[in-house]
Amino acid sequence: MTSTDPSAWRQRLPGSRRIVVKVGSTLLTTADRSGVDGRMLLSLVTQLAAQRDAGRQVLLVSSGAVALGLGPMGLTERPSDLASMQACAACGQVRLMHHYAEAFGTCRVAVGQVLLTHADLADRRRYLNARRTIAAMLDRGVLPIFNENDTVASDEIKLGDNDTLGAEVVGLSDSDGLILLTDRDGLFTKDPRSNPDAVRVPFVSEVTDEVRAMAGGTAGLGTGGMGTKVSAAHLAGQSGAWTVVAPGRGTDVLARVMAGADVGTLFAASEDKQPARKRWIGGTLRPQGVLVVDAGAERALQRGGSSLLPAGIRAVEGQFESGEPVEIRGPDGTRLARGLSAYGSEEIQRIAGKKTHEIQAILGYKYADEVIHRDDMVLG
Repeated sequence: MTSTDPSAWRQRLPGSRRIVVKVGSTLLTTADRSGVDGRMLLSLVTQLAAQRDAGRQVLLVSSGAVALGLGPMGLTERPSDLASMQACAACGQVRLMHHYAEAFGTCRVAVGQVLLTHADLADRRRYLNARRTIAAMLDRGVLPIFNENDTVASDEIKLGDNDTLGAEVVGLSDSDGLILLTDRDGLFTKDPRSNPDAVRVPFVSEVTDEVRAMAGGTAGLGTGGMGTKVSAAHLAGQSGAWTVVAPGRGTDVLARVMAGADVGTLFAASEDKQPARKRWIGGTLRPQGVLVVDAGAERALQRGGSSLLPAGIRAVEGQFESGEPVEIRGPDGTRLARGLSAYGSEEIQRIAGKKTHEIQAILGYKYADEVIHRDDMVLG
């Protein structure tokens, strides 16, 4: 169970030794999006350096490449076609890292660039390689700066927004917490821009449908919004990390957050931290199909500790190969779990509803007794 005591959670923050900080385009760039807001950049870099001086390891997730690429591309608005957007990212990423390298250089902090896509995180070997790379940078005192690799990313391999990337970096780096800097004061009961009676929500013990309903949409040059921040907080929570959505324009916001002050909205971490591989299966991978199970299999899965056998499967949706991630749903369509399937969709169509000992006779071979082994499955 997750603690519902806000003060107890805020008292945990000062003891955090490794944090991920994400800053968006709206905060980082000038009003006309023609360049970096120098004052904001200086404030951010100074605060991050101060956190390092306090003995914490810091990782930065920064948007802004596409926005900074508009000028070199002769554009005034974010382009709608993929090729132009990727070209803006290519031009802007160079400018973005130049600004960071110069600013951090004045604080004698070395920085390194890490560009990722969902495809990098979905491939287990590349995922583990990224973990090792990040660990090596931190061990050497280098501050990693992450961004999505928009120059090569397509819809199929995009993470979609840097809030999600921030939560993924938490898992990659085994960080204690995630701070999402925004132009809002946190999560509100309603959109404060159109509802003067909106009230800031200081603490969220669990991300529920009600909490998600409070979040707003996307606006401006950024690709995120409060909805993506809530989703990121949920994902980071599964890694055992807290999340704070905080106003990014304050000159001491990071110090106040890490001191446990009532700043923004604090999302509690899950007390049941999953192993890294389980987090990868349940949070990073995108299901390629769906397995619908009967009531008996549903009860067995909900009790925990059970693998999914072919006898409990009633329907197969989508096409997927052996080893690919799938979603498991109950008879009423409720999501029960995610896991790596030992068999492809066509094979499961043939063995669904059958006993384990019948697999060999039906297929002519048998990879495993289970369609999804419990070690390859994440409930919820």
